[in-house]
Amino acid sequence: MNRKPILAFAALVAAGTLLAGCAALGPKHPVGNAAVPQPAKSVDLTRYLGRWYELARYEQGFQKDCDSVTADYSLREDGGIAVLNSCVKPDGKKTSATGKAKIVDEATKAKLKVSFFGPFYADYWVLDHAEDYSWSIVGEPSGRYLWLLSRDAAPGQARLDELTARARALGYDTSMLRITKQP
Repeated sequence: MNRKPILAFAALVAAGTLLAGCAALGPKHPVGNAAVPQPAKSVDLTRYLGRWYELARYEQGFQKDCDSVTADYSLREDGGIAVLNSCVKPDGKKTSATGKAKIVDEATKAKLKVSFFGPFYADYWVLDHAEDYSWSIVGEPSGRYLWLLSRDAAPGQARLDELTARARALGYDTSMLRITKQP
């Protein structure tokens, strides 16, 4: 009897179980079992469109070692939103990713889904923003992602402190923020 297929199957099951266990142990919402923050106010998408500069973020693999990070949002012909994220790597090389976004909460327009990989979408929630849309705090339901955004690439330390305090008030562990260098 050839035991190789059985052993291979057992190894796959074990690997899958291990990965599922690791995912369960991965970072959750920064305040443990606290409720995930909901968007504080509605979003006027026409005012949200345009260029945003990233001031700080929770570091993620897809943004590893990125600085000079920008996000550009524009209206698509089909009514959706075009997304262009750009950054500069330590070697000076500029990289970008093109995606699309769709509104999933028509009442507030603060909850969107964004895709950079075909049919796979991730949550993108505008948790809070300035009345004049000069800054924005973005996250999603698991609390694993957080971005502090500004219309100004260098708004000053006071603005960064203000946004960090607001993120903390929303329940985020701001010690996990990586400050983004902007030109």
